[in-house]
Amino acid sequence: MTETARTTLSDLASEVRSKNAGPFWVTMEVFLRDSAGYGIAADGSFLDERVIAELYAVDESHVQIFRIPSLNVVKISFPRRVGQASLHDRDIHSGQHHVPLAMLPVPAG
Repeated sequence: MTETARTTLSDLASEVRSKNAGPFWVTMEVFLRDSAGYGIAADGSFLDERVIAELYAVDESHVQIFRIPSLNVVKISFPRRVGQASLHDRDIHSGQHHVPLAMLPVPAG
């Protein structure tokens, strides 16, 4: 059985990255290649606070999404589950937090 490759958010982007936004917050940025990709990524029926809450096991009410059409960028911030450099922090710089977002399948169509 062959799996059909699905287009992911990463396929539409020139870069998807994550970083600390202070010791208690993570910020992720999706830089889309063009306005068509931005239109998909910025669509609230595809990417919203609920989706981020499910991907990162955070409270939906704490997720902030900023859509910046003039730059073809979607920026997402949410509280870290553990504080930066605390005993259970496995990614001190939040440099790998973007991976689940980058791998998010884009709706066919």
